[in-house]
Amino acid sequence: MSDHLKKEKTFVIIKPDGVQRSLIGEIICRFERAGLKLLAMKMVVPDAAKVEAHYLTNPDWRRITGEKTIESYRQKGKKPPSEDPLKVTEIILSNLKRYMTAGPVVAMVWQGMHAVDIVRKLVGGTEPLTSDVGTIRGDYTMDSYEVSDLDGRGVRNLVHASGTVDEAEKEIGLWFAPEELIKYNLVQDAILYDVNLDGILE
Repeated sequence: MSDHLKKEKTFVIIKPDGVQRSLIGEIICRFERAGLKLLAMKMVVPDAAKVEAHYLTNPDWRRITGEKTIESYRQKGKKPPSEDPLKVTEIILSNLKRYMTAGPVVAMVWQGMHAVDIVRKLVGGTEPLTSDVGTIRGDYTMDSYEVSDLDGRGVRNLVHASGTVDEAEKEIGLWFAPEELIKYNLVQDAILYDVNLDGILE
C-alpha cells in the first residue's frame, strides 16, 4: 500500500453540544477503535470569524449547502425560506455562528487509510433524525432539520467532519499550525499496515 494512503488526514470538531453532553471520550473512542491515529487535539472557544472562515474553506459551500437545503424543503413538501441558495445559506451560516461560538469545542486531526471516508461513515448523516443507528449522530442525539428550522438555530449534530481530503487539508491548516501535528508510531500500525503481519510470532 502506498505510504501516502496510510497517512491520509482528516479534521474533526466535537461541537459545543457534544462537549456539554460529556461525549468527548465516547466520540474519540469510536475513531480509535476503527484504527485511526490522533495527531493533534485542542479545546477552544472559536469566535464568529473563525467559524465563518471554517465553513468557507470550500468556495462552493454557500451554493451547495443552499441548493441541498432548498431541495430538502421541497422533498418534504415545504416552502424553503428563499429560492436563492445564497440567501438560504446566509441564514444557515448565521445560525452556525451562534451555535459554534456558544461554548468550547474540541478540534482534532486524525490519520489513517481512508481517514476522511472512515470518519464520515462513523459520524453518520448530517441530520441526526435520519442518521443510521450505529453512527455517532444516530446513536447519541435526536435533533432534526424541522425542529432546528422552527427554532431558528443550527441543527445540533455533535460533530463536524471533513468531506474530502482537500477540505481536510484546508481545515487542518485553519485550526492547527504544522508543528502542532505530532508524528509518532503506534504499535497497532504494524497490524493495520504491514503486508505480512511480520513480527507477531516469536
